[in-house]
Amino acid sequence: MAEKPPQRMTLLHRLRKAILFLRLVGYGLRTYYNFFSRSLSAKIANRLAKSDASIGPDDVKNIVIVGAAFSGLYAARLLAGAVPRDGRYRIVVIEPNSHFNFTWVFPRFCVVEGHEHKAFIPYSPDFFDMGPKGLVQWVRDRVTSLTRENVLLRSGEVIPYEYLIIATGSNVADGLPSRAGVEDKKEAIELLKAMQERVKNASHIVVAGGGAAGVETATDAKDRYPGKSVTIVHSRQALMHRFGNGLQQGTSEAMERLGVNVILNEKVLPESVDGKFITLSSGRKIECDCFPASGIVASLAPNTIAPSGHIRVKPNLQIDDDSLPNVYVCGDVAQAEVRNPNSRVAARQAEICADNVVRAVKGKKPKYVFTEGFGDGVIKLTLGLDRSITQYFDGKSELLFPAEEPDLDLMCKGTWAAMGARPFEDTGVYSE
Repeated sequence: MAEKPPQRMTLLHRLRKAILFLRLVGYGLRTYYNFFSRSLSAKIANRLAKSDASIGPDDVKNIVIVGAAFSGLYAARLLAGAVPRDGRYRIVVIEPNSHFNFTWVFPRFCVVEGHEHKAFIPYSPDFFDMGPKGLVQWVRDRVTSLTRENVLLRSGEVIPYEYLIIATGSNVADGLPSRAGVEDKKEAIELLKAMQERVKNASHIVVAGGGAAGVETATDAKDRYPGKSVTIVHSRQALMHRFGNGLQQGTSEAMERLGVNVILNEKVLPESVDGKFITLSSGRKIECDCFPASGIVASLAPNTIAPSGHIRVKPNLQIDDDSLPNVYVCGDVAQAEVRNPNSRVAARQAEICADNVVRAVKGKKPKYVFTEGFGDGVIKLTLGLDRSITQYFDGKSELLFPAEEPDLDLMCKGTWAAMGARPFEDTGVYSE
């Protein structure tokens, strides 16, 4: 079979890039349209709202959301703007953490000192301003088990539900740099400070995993402390292997520019850490004096738990159990087979769950299904303290946008504002 002439390949490549850019613009326009149309619908519903005097306190039914990370919090916001205003339903959010954990900046704040408090955003009633005051009730507690009718809490409280959305997020046993693994802001900050101190005092830093968190931790550490030895170990043939060749190449070039040692096709054996060396899967030992390592449904529907620990779901994000049509799952805990789990995926899944619950409340069948979308392939990867690459990738073509990053705290300020909080004023735990 004859190969395409180089000129024809170049033209085809440019055409694909142009189509990708147009899709990107369309994705952005649809996102803004969706936001404003939902806000307008909520305002109209609030103005036309009429309470049903025949509904007493005992008649109000709960839509319970377990978890208030990206997906659960956004689902609550959307439901607040869309559930009927007749007083038949309330939204109950159950979250054990004192503050929203902005985990995207955790790798940076494992290295950089003085900004760690910005990663913990106070939950605010203002985030649910699309609904009437009091529609959303906040419960700071941890769910210990579920039944077909109730949510059981660590405190001993039992909360009945008519509809349930499970959005507990992923369970990262090793904690930082991906998750804090604790509930209180103060304790989480102390963990970040302890990690900063470990990195600062180390001579040979080893980072396991060549995904975003590992790459960002390694490049930040080397950029902050150029005199230290920093090694990243990854089990695949390339760092950021789930993304396009352009991002992989940009990552590799950043590692070379900063002087990070890269070891591929190897795994770290965490149990081998002894404070001086760490052992790889091949038996090779490397110097290491700093190693920043990166089940409630079982009582309800044990057959839906995948070997990975994720919860199996139907395309409409109902839990994959026909006897539980009122239970939905969204976010990292859902086994939805997405290439790049991120906040955009979490938000879209929250939309599917919220919209299907609203249909069910109105006596209609759920019709919305989750499919992997174009925006799911978007990632912004920091490569050192002052540079980043944003990639748009559809599985075939990619757009790359290298940029300078002047702010050490990255997107914290904008995220605080988007969540109804004033940067960086901590108002404490959720309070009406």
